[in-house]
Amino acid sequence: MIGVTAGRSVNPLVTATLVLAFLYFARSIFVPLTFSLFTIAMVWPVQAYLQRWMPKLLALLITLTATIVVIVIVGSSVVWGFTKLAQWMLLNTGRYQAIYMEWAMWLESHGITVAGPLANHFDMAWLVRFTQGVASRLNSFAGFAVLVFIFLMLGLLEVDDFNRRLASPAAQPYGEKILISNREIGRKLRRFMVVRSFASVLTGLVVWGFALVAGLELAAAWGAIAFALNYIPFLGPLVATVFPTLFAIAQFDSWQTAVIVFVGLNLIQFIIGSYLEPLLTGASLTISPFAVIFAVFFWSFMWGISGAFIGVPILIAFVVYCAQYPASRWLAVLLSGNPAHYEKSPE
Repeated sequence: MIGVTAGRSVNPLVTATLVLAFLYFARSIFVPLTFSLFTIAMVWPVQAYLQRWMPKLLALLITLTATIVVIVIVGSSVVWGFTKLAQWMLLNTGRYQAIYMEWAMWLESHGITVAGPLANHFDMAWLVRFTQGVASRLNSFAGFAVLVFIFLMLGLLEVDDFNRRLASPAAQPYGEKILISNREIGRKLRRFMVVRSFASVLTGLVVWGFALVAGLELAAAWGAIAFALNYIPFLGPLVATVFPTLFAIAQFDSWQTAVIVFVGLNLIQFIIGSYLEPLLTGASLTISPFAVIFAVFFWSFMWGISGAFIGVPILIAFVVYCAQYPASRWLAVLLSGNPAHYEKSPE
């Protein structure tokens, strides 16, 4: 009897572990599939509206074209920003190395001896290689984009039929719950992305203006990088403040100026990300900050940069699905920043 009970308690954990392992090792398929589902949730209302006035295939063509244009514009700004940064850092590697050695000697003179051994083996070229690697990875998304496009095209063609199958009597009672969840997920993801896009554009413009006022070179590139990285909660803004700070150290050769740049950029991120964005998002979309950070780090581990971007939308979908069933509603309450919203959900 004890063995049966233990087996039942272990099975869900084993199942979850196997599912996560499957998602990890099959990420070359699941990452573009997840991105396509996310994109379908974004653009489906556009196609549904167009289908009222024109043939379905023509509506699909227009929707896909508009989606590709938006993705290309955003992706090009990211690649351009990191490419300009990599070129500048490649030309100034020696300056970074000299600054590091100077700081290492200063630390050693103040009794921090660990800096000495590190200085003998440290090469600032790693920073250049890292930046070039990011730009190269962004440029190598062509195969990924093709798979997303194929999944997106096939998915948009099947949305109507899939919804009809979910609403059929044979799929009940789960079909109706999934249909309701999908509609709520779509509404929440669209609102999330509209607010996130507005905040990202505003962050990019403000960072660009701040970089101009501060006298930082590559001000437009910093604005483009801040705009793109703002789509990744926590990690994105962190990188978008650390890189310009390191850049300011090399450009101005002054830690005081670097501190001013660091504080200014963090102030921008705090006002827009911690005050304005939650105000525009509303209570229905609020999620526990701990859950957001965990989702970003966990899906970054699972799927890399793509996982960092898609982590929060996956969390939103997970919370909505959990709220549909009494047995899992407690998870939605724990993960939500507005528990009352799910406590009042219908049984």
